[in-house]
Amino acid sequence: MKDVSLPMTRRQLLARTGAALGTGLLLPDPLSASISPWSEPSGLGSGKASSNGTVVFTHTTVVTGDAHRAPLKDVALAVSGSTIAAIGPTGPILEQFPEAEVIDGKQKALLPGLINCHAHLSASVARGFNEDFSFPNRAGLSVMPSSLLSPEEDTLMSVMAALHSIRCGTTTVVEYTGQIAPEASELVKTGLRWVFAEGVNDRVEGTVMSPEAFAASSTPEFSGQMREEGMQRIEELFSAWHGKHGGRIQVFPAVVHAENTSPELLQAVRAFAEKHDLGYTIHLNQSHAEIQYMMKYHGVRPAEYLYQHDFLGPHLFAAHARYVDEKEIALLGQTKTIISHQAAMAANRGVSPPIPALRVAGCPICLGTDNNNNDMFAVMKVAMLTERIRRNDEYPGMFPQPEDILQDAALVGAKAIRQEDTLGLLEVGRKADLIVLNTQQAHLVPSGRILSAWLHNGQPSDVESVMVDGAFIMRDHKILTVDEEGLVAEASKVGKRVWAAVEQANPVVPPGRLSWR
Repeated sequence: MKDVSLPMTRRQLLARTGAALGTGLLLPDPLSASISPWSEPSGLGSGKASSNGTVVFTHTTVVTGDAHRAPLKDVALAVSGSTIAAIGPTGPILEQFPEAEVIDGKQKALLPGLINCHAHLSASVARGFNEDFSFPNRAGLSVMPSSLLSPEEDTLMSVMAALHSIRCGTTTVVEYTGQIAPEASELVKTGLRWVFAEGVNDRVEGTVMSPEAFAASSTPEFSGQMREEGMQRIEELFSAWHGKHGGRIQVFPAVVHAENTSPELLQAVRAFAEKHDLGYTIHLNQSHAEIQYMMKYHGVRPAEYLYQHDFLGPHLFAAHARYVDEKEIALLGQTKTIISHQAAMAANRGVSPPIPALRVAGCPICLGTDNNNNDMFAVMKVAMLTERIRRNDEYPGMFPQPEDILQDAALVGAKAIRQEDTLGLLEVGRKADLIVLNTQQAHLVPSGRILSAWLHNGQPSDVESVMVDGAFIMRDHKILTVDEEGLVAEASKVGKRVWAAVEQANPVVPPGRLSWR
């Protein structure tokens, strides 16, 4: 007889991520399912359950996401289907939606869901290590943790990062890497809104981000086969996933590195984006070695190279821009290229990009996490503080305001992913992608402005619930779409095994301040 008490395999555990809450039923095949199990009301929280999929938050505070608009206080917000149906006085809205599920919002604040425009999810395996040893990593490990993961374990790390994203108030993630297809179905089951940005390069040799790699570099040689195979991956991922799950899934083309890309690939990626009315993305000016390489072999800096080959533009969101000079800033602003600012990771690297100058030049600024940490709350806080430091205002510490940063994290993020007409603001007619803050916390009471109080004093755990496309994916701190407890337990086992092997090969020893004197 089969022993049913044996532990599940990782594949079986990942399959459970699609289980409907409290049922054990598996999520239908993601390519064929049009309605997710979590679309149904969960019955958690206060008020009666809706019979028609409508939810009304009563007597609440609505932070719209418009930087020029004060929060709406003591109002109701109604969600019907996937959209925001009404915002206004509580009494009339309850009369308008008599069958709605009613949620008492007196001690809550509603904010637009955060949009993470730059994430490498499987890098979560390197948490607590990759943040502290410069870029590229200077720890000198002989065995890197990512090399010890199986394909299924790599996907599990990405799912961990997705769960972290939800708990920090993110509703949309741009997963930017190569070979997304193997992890796509598991990521979709989390209920987040996704942009899969499939990254390609066509330079034969590897990356040149470190001084050592630059010193060993040679004249670039590009591969037509690599280019064709990369574009084929983009095409296949687009055909399989773009527009699926009620439009919650998008697929964008992406170039991995400016220094590893031929003019032909730049043109192919932009042409694909324009053909399908998509955005596209790239890493840009993220290391000194990258700039030195471009100057040596192309005679121009990275942003100039992209400009020469007509890659810059308002549908490009370029990540980092850490070391752009005045000419590059002017080109990026002139072309209205969007800059994805990974503020927390930049600070970890000891870098502060010239965000004020990029804004003045005309670049919209969106926000992203990069790798290891997927906390968009931390990104917003660091982005606000480091930009204040870089500015040269007559009265320091006034700009940007928290409302400006929320707009970057939501509305400008929506612009980057080509959904600025439907996401990024809490307004009637827009998609109901929102987060619910529990404002009754010692660190938030009292507060003159709840958004300011949250960014300066709050915590990601203040996010109580998360709604995507009008459906809760987390409610009362309970993630509804996946078996979080089981997945975390499995990821813990994998992490302990991986880091034991890394430490056995050569221990990670923090250098400490004294060793650098």
